[in-house]
Amino acid sequence: KKSVKFTVKKRQLWLPEFYCKKYGSNVLGFTVLGRGETWKGGDYMSPPGGGQKVRLLKSALEDIQDENRVILFVDSYDVIFSSGPRELLKKFQQAKHRVVFSAETLIWPDRHLEDKHPHVREGKRFLGAGGFIGYAPNLKKMLSDWSGADSDSDQLHFTKIYINPEKRKSINITLDNKCRLFQNLHGALDEVVLKFEDGRVRARNVLYDTLPVIIHGNGPTKVKPFTVMIQNSYDLLISSESEYPVVVIGIFIQQPTPFVTVFFERLLNLKYPKNRLQLFIYNQESHHGPHVRTFLEYHESEYQGVKLIGPEEDIDPVTSRNIGFDMCRDNIDCEYFFSVDVDVVLKNEDTLRILIELNKPFIAPMMTKPRLLWTNFWGALSADGYYARSEDYVDIVQRHRMGLWNVPYVSHIFLMKADALRTDLKDPDLFESATLDPDMAFCSKVRNKGVFMFVTNVHTYGRVLSTENYQTNHLHNDLWQVFENPVEWEERYIHENYSNVLKDGFIETPCPDVYWFPVFTDVACKHLIEEMEHFGQWSGGGNTDNRIQGGYENVPTIDIHMNQVGYEKEWQKFLLDYAAPVTEKMFPGYYTRAQFDLAFVVRYKPDEQPALRPHHDASTFTINIALNQVGIDYQGGGCRFLRYNCSINAPRRGWALLHPGRLTHYHEGLPTVEGVRYIVVSFVDP
Repeated sequence: KKSVKFTVKKRQLWLPEFYCKKYGSNVLGFTVLGRGETWKGGDYMSPPGGGQKVRLLKSALEDIQDENRVILFVDSYDVIFSSGPRELLKKFQQAKHRVVFSAETLIWPDRHLEDKHPHVREGKRFLGAGGFIGYAPNLKKMLSDWSGADSDSDQLHFTKIYINPEKRKSINITLDNKCRLFQNLHGALDEVVLKFEDGRVRARNVLYDTLPVIIHGNGPTKVKPFTVMIQNSYDLLISSESEYPVVVIGIFIQQPTPFVTVFFERLLNLKYPKNRLQLFIYNQESHHGPHVRTFLEYHESEYQGVKLIGPEEDIDPVTSRNIGFDMCRDNIDCEYFFSVDVDVVLKNEDTLRILIELNKPFIAPMMTKPRLLWTNFWGALSADGYYARSEDYVDIVQRHRMGLWNVPYVSHIFLMKADALRTDLKDPDLFESATLDPDMAFCSKVRNKGVFMFVTNVHTYGRVLSTENYQTNHLHNDLWQVFENPVEWEERYIHENYSNVLKDGFIETPCPDVYWFPVFTDVACKHLIEEMEHFGQWSGGGNTDNRIQGGYENVPTIDIHMNQVGYEKEWQKFLLDYAAPVTEKMFPGYYTRAQFDLAFVVRYKPDEQPALRPHHDASTFTINIALNQVGIDYQGGGCRFLRYNCSINAPRRGWALLHPGRLTHYHEGLPTVEGVRYIVVSFVDP
């Protein structure tokens, strides 16, 4: 066979550079057509257009005299090469024609020409001008009659040649009907899946069982997700801290949000030099003012700079984001803007470093919500620009497929290069639209400016909180988040060793049938104490008690009931999830729905009520949790079980005592001689 030389003709820059790096030894050369020339060929949504490509190619072919030269002509802005020249040339030669065009399911731009297209036994009938390959003499002949304007349709020009039997035969043109070389995605998304195998990914046409070499996201399919190879990344860890890029982190608080204190704790834990970080904080909520002020009081000096916009300045959210962008644009040293909404739970301390190392103009870490398929990106858009689920969305969310994904919409958290903000995205109206919400308008304009938005799910990064039903009428409102944000609630309030409680040998037995185990963090204990003291309506410690049925308490304490602070539903949820499993383990055959008659926080003080006389609890079993620490917060205290003459004199903060209530475990509260002791008690029945 004759040797074949191979040339790729392009009209954009980035794809040839990548392709030449990967396959350069097999490719004769690249020509980027139209580089530096204003594009006058229209856009993909409004025909006609594309004639400028024909003019550029016709001119470029004039200098090629080699009759054996094979020319590949493709768009580049919306094209991906999934394999190299060897496979492409082999498939071209197997086509046994001198020119092969990509094929499409849809006819465009003139539907009246449908009947003039040759029928095929199997495959696609209609020509696609976004990609073709052929010998130079044949391509010259095909272009010889072109005299159209740059704004004329290249698709229509080539279609008229193809449907003319004489010209089709003379030039020896065929279509890649089964997508062996070219895959046009418009009208064919249902045919294409990503095949993951041996650490590689290829687009497969399942209708024809082919592996196309060139994937063309023509038409509106540019807003569909696709995975890309991670190219041109770099390693920040090999740099000294002084060489790390300067990043402006934009923090946006636009609504009452749980766990804001935790957000700032995680911000502090980011593994990135703080002297290379500047903070832009926008807080629209007065409720969160103390959280922001406390953070800045202790940590502002650690950062390169801080700008705060508070609710008193009455700046709207859209304006605040533009101000944040300008803080980076106007600082010549700023290289990245990292936008983070305060409802983001940033679990991965390396997130910022990982995103920078991926070296993309716009990239976001995938964030999820527990037990939901929700994420901070959309896999596709509907025809009117709203959410649509892509074919591989679920696999991406569940990380069955991992990679770097080009998507049409992201929210809550993203990293942008400052260069993009200063050039393509310099307009002040990025968030404005007559029909779209600001976040959707922003993503639409980013897409329209030609800036690809990427999402990475190679690592796990964190999640996004639910802000629905978040009330701000308590001192520590996060205590009430056990239903809305159970994962975050557990991480904040449940002891780190609780997960070991159900393992053999971890539960202690200080007295017969008394079980001792960790359940609350120090923060949980502190918040419960402060919440009750903030409420302040402690009982008088007398026998008359209108809070309980019958109005009489036989063994009174100075206490506040959970239902007084509106915490009874949340407390039952806690008992059901964290106390009931221990009860069922330690008392086999016993099952509880964790119904409680009473749940209350007790306060013991030497000059108020230092102790509690011997008694039986009116419960099937009792949970007694120490909220502060003997020897630090108080002296004395503890619990004595009289029948067994067994005392627990040093209760551990956050640890629970679980014991039967009626009949067997007659007990008393030992005197507190100094300080203030707090416990939370629950009388639980089936």
